[in-house]
Amino acid sequence: MEITSVRLVRLSAGKLRALASVTFDDEFVVHQIRVIHGSTGLFVAMPARRTASGAYRDIAHPVSASLRSKVQAAVLAAYEAPGVGEPSDKVESEV
Repeated sequence: MEITSVRLVRLSAGKLRALASVTFDDEFVVHQIRVIHGSTGLFVAMPARRTASGAYRDIAHPVSASLRSKVQAAVLAAYEAPGVGEPSDKVESEV
């Protein structure tokens, strides 16, 4: 499974820095992947929903560590792309 594109919208909402959509093999897309600025720097969080008990559960997530690393690298590369720095900028990256 290959990442074929990353679409990213920058935000200025505190620790939430961007929302991304990642397309796999030009056939499957995962929306609402978040770029978050935490205490140790930027990280990627998969889409999640809140349960009745208040806990958060991933809606979709990579099963293997290698795919998780690929997704994180592709999303952060799109976020750190030169020339794009303002909130609400939309970035599309073909991988």
